[in-house]
Amino acid sequence: MLGHMWQFIRDPQNDFAGETVRTLYLSFVPIALAIAIGIPLGVLVAPRRTAAFLATNTSGLARAIPTLAFLAIVQPFLGIGVLPTVVALTLLGIPPILLNTIAGLRGVDPAAVEAARGMGMTAWQVLSRIRIPLVMPVIAAGVRTASVQIVATVPIAFLIGGGGYGDYISQGLNLLQTVPLLVGAGGIALLALIVEIGLAAVQRTVTPTGLQVREGPGTAEGAAPAAAAEQPVAA
Repeated sequence: MLGHMWQFIRDPQNDFAGETVRTLYLSFVPIALAIAIGIPLGVLVAPRRTAAFLATNTSGLARAIPTLAFLAIVQPFLGIGVLPTVVALTLLGIPPILLNTIAGLRGVDPAAVEAARGMGMTAWQVLSRIRIPLVMPVIAAGVRTASVQIVATVPIAFLIGGGGYGDYISQGLNLLQTVPLLVGAGGIALLALIVEIGLAAVQRTVTPTGLQVREGPGTAEGAAPAAAAEQPVAA
């Protein structure tokens, strides 16, 4: 089977290189856009109680919407192709990042903020030197969740003409061919695994040393904080 898969990948008619580039584009561009929108928006609304309440509940509701619905929502307005796929995947990735950013910032210890203000720090200095560093593990957890969710959704982008490995999966299902199905599904699984491992390492890196749990009996170093950061702090 591996030999057949390799032959399928090498066949120029299948354009494996082109589909790989498109899959990477459909994965990382929405991730970058979701980060660029979700984090600044979270920083903006977190200090405002009403805005934070609305944004948090809206994000929670958005996470309950099936992923396929995001593709269906944009199709009547933007048609089919790469653009509507990028927009839909970006919308899918914003809620986890926004939710964790707001929850993390609102969960910062008020004593730390007051101490910083007592030292004469400005509001911007408090945000950049105190609040953001303390909540980076929580924000990173939101980015990690959103990124894996985006990558896992890319295969169904073929429904609105997004292309990528989803075309191979569609071909395999429609024609009952195992090889293209395994190539498409295996490629997406490998990409999702790389993203998960990479962002888990980033999350451990941005966790302040004082918040990390040293290795103990039966516990890997850094495992506890990484797991704890997966859950957003209560607003």
